[in-house]
Amino acid sequence: MQIILVLAVVAAAGLVLFSLARGLIYFAQGHRAAMNGTVHENQVMQNKMMMARVKWQAITIILLIIIGLTAAGS
Repeated sequence: MQIILVLAVVAAAGLVLFSLARGLIYFAQGHRAAMNGTVHENQVMQNKMMMARVKWQAITIILLIIIGLTAAGS
């Protein structure tokens, strides 16, 4: 049971890092589009960045729940 919880924590942490990295990439692309003056592309990147942020927050909450369950089960 503990191995499953550890694997779940590692998987959730990996997803958090992946979502965070993707959000940073979208931020950089949106910033580049804003500097080039392409407003439409900047809006698209802002929407993608917002979705990445929402996913990051959801995965972080799941990770905290898993860690809490792991601590409570010990």
